[in-house]
Amino acid sequence: MTLDPRAAALAERALAGDRRAIARLLTLFDDDAPGAREAAATMAAHAGKARIVGVTGVPGSGKSTLVNALLGAWLDRGLQVGVVAFDPSSPISGGAVLGDRIRMGEHGANPNAFVRSFSARGELGGLSRAARAAIDCFDAAGFDRVIVETVGTGQSETRIAALADSRVVVCPPGLGDDVQALKAGTLEIADVLAVSKGDLPLAEQTAQEMREMLSLRRSPAAGTWKPRVVVVRALAEGGITGLLEALEAHALSVEAGRRLREGPGRRLGAIPDPASIAAGDADGWRARLQALAERDGLCATLGITVLAGGPGRSEVAMTVDARHLNFNGGCHGGALFSLADSAFGLASNSHGPLASGIDAHITFQAGVRAGQRLVARASEVSRSRRIAVYRIDVVRPEGDGGETAVSSFTGTVSIKA
Repeated sequence: MTLDPRAAALAERALAGDRRAIARLLTLFDDDAPGAREAAATMAAHAGKARIVGVTGVPGSGKSTLVNALLGAWLDRGLQVGVVAFDPSSPISGGAVLGDRIRMGEHGANPNAFVRSFSARGELGGLSRAARAAIDCFDAAGFDRVIVETVGTGQSETRIAALADSRVVVCPPGLGDDVQALKAGTLEIADVLAVSKGDLPLAEQTAQEMREMLSLRRSPAAGTWKPRVVVVRALAEGGITGLLEALEAHALSVEAGRRLREGPGRRLGAIPDPASIAAGDADGWRARLQALAERDGLCATLGITVLAGGPGRSEVAMTVDARHLNFNGGCHGGALFSLADSAFGLASNSHGPLASGIDAHITFQAGVRAGQRLVARASEVSRSRRIAVYRIDVVRPEGDGGETAVSSFTGTVSIKA
């Protein structure tokens, strides 16, 4: 791998802790400029020591205020802290206000702090494509903590789950019925649920609702982390003590570097080459298919996630919610088709050459309601040099370990050399 001389010099200086070089390298990643991918790989090779804390939640929940409080608390302890904050981009101009950095301005002069804002650049998932490279940069440059604040998110924007060692979901008081809507997505990735604005009357009630929600989940296996619920008052002195204690406890149960064990598919949008993945490497194939799915806007919009895969096969899942319902209150046939079609597209493109669908048929066997989880499994039936045929089965897992058949899908692709 030949590294652009300018990018190589920036990477070398950033590894030595040069703040100006770090700033320029982050801009290189954000623009995906020449040398960015090679420089990102260089920084990733030296990463793995910092604790990465992801902070996500709905818009207006108080994420930036909480991040500012965490930043101040860790700086008071003498730690070096980097902040990667993502702001939504305008669908018209493509620009972003980058207001998160304004809220953290009080710590800007601290030599142990480095706050960098990014525009999401239209990417779904609450982050931008440069997120992992930016995190690796701070990690490799010697920072002790890296806080990643996502765009204000809904229930499907869960990309932070693969990048952060500890995930904090910020919930404002008085969520009410919104808890039901959120719990199928963002809340499920939380290691710590932080009820913000703890001085408001509904804060304790919301915290209790969160604890009750967690009690309904399947009990975690022995030795695994059980998510905690804390009430925070980020503007009050000592108001985040409980959050700090929860994060420290979680750090003892989960080693740093979660993202570095997820495979190479998340690095600046790179997709692992199928030729480099052994047939039995389940994690490698999953990483490849996950990277493909992240480039698919419909997968992100519908909350479709990759469970497994391999040469000519894939397995994806979707939890049905309000987005997927038709006017009769059942799961829309188009949503079922999209789930099956996503599995079809991933399986047919798993080999590497671009495959384009030319024919598809679907049948339906059972209805689906909100809150139910669906799994689509695609497998290759036949493949020639130009044509391949796939079968996709959509099932609904049941509580007794069985499955109910929901729909069957067959598809044919034309393979482009």
